[in-house]
Amino acid sequence: MTLRDAADYIMKLPKAEQNLEPWQTAVEALIMAAEGRGPMMHSRIGVLRALKRNVERVFTDRKDLHWGKRGISDNQLKAPPSCCSAVEHSSSGCTQT
Repeated sequence: MTLRDAADYIMKLPKAEQNLEPWQTAVEALIMAAEGRGPMMHSRIGVLRALKRNVERVFTDRKDLHWGKRGISDNQLKAPPSCCSAVEHSSSGCTQT
């Protein structure tokens, strides 16, 4: 979609809808992007916000969607036996647990 496509789409809207604030903001961002005075991303965001102005955003409790515990497991928290260091314990085949 080009700036021209977005402008053509807005111009085909009924006048009452064109005069709504979200569309006016989108048009302003489009003009600024076309003139090189603003980023293209702002025009994209403006058009998308105007298109989705009647969509209600619903936020969910993210704790319900949690996939599992993160962090250090109990096995990783265990210290090596006092007979040797962690490196010696894993590489030397120490039999103490």
